[in-house]
Amino acid sequence: MPSFVIVEKCDGCKGQDLTACMHICPNDLMVLDAETNPEKPFAYNRDPSMCWECYNCVKICPQQAVDVRGYADFVPMGASVVPLRGSEDIMWTVKFRNGSLKRFKFPIRTTPEGTAQPLGGYDEGDGDLNSVNLMTEPASTGADILPQL
Repeated sequence: MPSFVIVEKCDGCKGQDLTACMHICPNDLMVLDAETNPEKPFAYNRDPSMCWECYNCVKICPQQAVDVRGYADFVPMGASVVPLRGSEDIMWTVKFRNGSLKRFKFPIRTTPEGTAQPLGGYDEGDGDLNSVNLMTEPASTGADILPQL
């Protein structure tokens, strides 16, 4: 099910030009509607049919204003799943139809913030744009040379 914004909760990330959900959406679906209500702009999913259901917007929203209706095998009808993102972990709260709650906490980082190495410690590779090798290949594959066509 595609993501949707609970307009009453959304504050447009305090009127910034780029909201958190707009920044994180891999498909650029989230946009800010500043024209409908200029005093209180809100974000929305401009094309729900293109939503990948990645939950990025749901997890990053500081107001918990973005939600996704879960599938029946994951979230039974009438239940809900709410993420609460911290700087080091994310807490998922599952509320079942009978009112019982279950919470699951998972780390979101494996390295301290700002220390991730984009190339994984490998050099850039041969640097030739016409090469069939991808970035960091062949070193990152563990081979001295890769087969060629």
